[in-house]
Amino acid sequence: MMKYLYSILFVLLIATGCGKDGGYIPDVPVNYNVTITEFSLKAVNNVLVVSNNGVGGLLIVKTDFGYVCFDRCSTVNPEKICKVAPDDSGVTATDPCSGAKFLLRDGSPQKAPAEKSLKAYNVSLQGNTLIHVSN
Repeated sequence: MMKYLYSILFVLLIATGCGKDGGYIPDVPVNYNVTITEFSLKAVNNVLVVSNNGVGGLLIVKTDFGYVCFDRCSTVNPEKICKVAPDDSGVTATDPCSGAKFLLRDGSPQKAPAEKSLKAYNVSLQGNTLIHVSN
């Protein structure tokens, strides 16, 4: 009987995932627009924080090469939905729960315990007036 229970437990662990990598940021529909004028007025250090979109909100960032956008949900323990916040420099964002840091130019991890990049969304310019974020 015990051998049977151990077999079931083993199968369940494999099926549900038992490692730290089991967490992920879920796919949710994102379809957000902001004018370049509004971005310029509301962004701080070229970073616009948008609530109520994505999983944890959005960070739209103006770089030397255009605009990029990331979900604010940290990739460190994403099930907690800790929202990364841009640092005063506008260069990095910090996870307030773990202290992890991410580079806002490309979302890459910069400080442990971060190992995975922030979830990125597609950004396109529509005309010269509208920033469109989607997935």
